[in-house]
Amino acid sequence: MTDNNEIQLLTPMDVMKNMANKARQLRLALNMPQVELARRVGVAVGTVKRFENTGAIQFKHLLQIALVLGRLDDFESVLRQDVLPKSLFGLKEPQKRQRARSK
Repeated sequence: MTDNNEIQLLTPMDVMKNMANKARQLRLALNMPQVELARRVGVAVGTVKRFENTGAIQFKHLLQIALVLGRLDDFESVLRQDVLPKSLFGLKEPQKRQRARSK
């Protein structure tokens, strides 16, 4: 867990490995061997092994793994289009000008 003042920067490789570890933990919690996951997803066992070791996998296969593990809905929040301010100044109402600029 990070401190509120600490910023955690993740690389794409970190995210891939974290996702692979979470998928492995979900698979193990379901008491599902890699062979069974591969069969249900429709990929080779080596694909599942490579994914769990490195995080590398085709996106469609990742979605199929998420479906088998019951977590496909989690992807609905990825790349969502929230209304975000364009800058920190967008967090508060802009102040109305009281006077014109002097020339």
